[in-house]
Amino acid sequence: MTTPRSVTILGATGSIGTSTLDLIERAPDRFRILALTAHRDVAGLADAARRTRAKKAVIADPALYIELADALSGSGVEAAAGADAVVDAAAMGADWTMAAIVGCAGLRPVMAAIEGGRTIVLANKEPLVAAGDIVLAAAKASGATILPADSEHNAIFQCFDFERPERVRRIILTASGGPFRDRTLTEMRDVTVKQALAHPNWSMGAKISIDSATMMNKGLELIEAARLFPVDPRRIEVVIHRQSIIHSLVDYVDGSMLAQLGPSDMRTPIAHTLAWPDRMGTPMAPLDLVGVGRLDFEPADEQRFPALALARAAMDEGGSRPAVLNAANEVAVEAFLQERIGFLDIALTVGKAIELYTPPEPHSLEDVLAIDAEARILAAQAMELQTA
Repeated sequence: MTTPRSVTILGATGSIGTSTLDLIERAPDRFRILALTAHRDVAGLADAARRTRAKKAVIADPALYIELADALSGSGVEAAAGADAVVDAAAMGADWTMAAIVGCAGLRPVMAAIEGGRTIVLANKEPLVAAGDIVLAAAKASGATILPADSEHNAIFQCFDFERPERVRRIILTASGGPFRDRTLTEMRDVTVKQALAHPNWSMGAKISIDSATMMNKGLELIEAARLFPVDPRRIEVVIHRQSIIHSLVDYVDGSMLAQLGPSDMRTPIAHTLAWPDRMGTPMAPLDLVGVGRLDFEPADEQRFPALALARAAMDEGGSRPAVLNAANEVAVEAFLQERIGFLDIALTVGKAIELYTPPEPHSLEDVLAIDAEARILAAQAMELQTA
């Protein structure tokens, strides 16, 4: 009998974490939960830890330790709390680690998991966007395997010929276009938080839903793709594909184009990474091509969605630019969610922060975190100037 694969989920109560747990609990003989972490959802974390008999459960907010310990009393699950405890959980040596902590809070845990030299699945964008060279160098040094869980990058991974990358002509990232794909800039000026969160195809957390609405999400994916796949960044394109059935494509020099198709359900790419290099069953029904009927494609409009242009410029420039972009965007998105700025102010804030701050290229995780902290301050100042 095959030994169960040990699993740690960083961000176990978010949409990615719960989808991962759903798949694992459907195949209990194949997986063993080592550690689960969450930001502040004590009830969700404790319930998941009890159900899966996790060895350890960690809540990032230290003020919630007593509440978590009480919720786990008698379960045999070890409770811990605080940012350092999340890093310790990531370093427990799981065979397979899902990195799904939103924001730069996930950087240190990801690095700790990578240094263990096992398989790390990236569902959060910050490690490769803000600290790509550092993360990839650490993986090379430890022998860790990095797999992408984002539906777009997972699709590329399944289609990409890593043995002959010079035969790849283009990578094409597909984008749903978000809830405002048919709106003009004027029409987007007064959109509400509720409208921006209403993604037409996917069910996601608040931060990524807003990023999808601004198309910053696709911009960050451009930067990630440039890190993950050995192609000239100028040969990575974005097209709008409303149905979200084709998740991305790889175009080869002979004219062949390979695409990965699947339902709009993150359990498909997560299952691919859980079983890789094998495959595993999922509860999703087979894709009904006749029911889908048609597949539409349109160009991505960087005039109406300037966040995409900002991300491409940051990708082209490299160095510290992606880290500044990412940090400023996090600040601006949070401000929009709190209704302190308008929807179009998100990209304006990011652009202004990039104008104000040009730090040297980071060479360590500490450098990245210092850039992130300063960029957040400048983004906050930029918002104050906009609303003054």
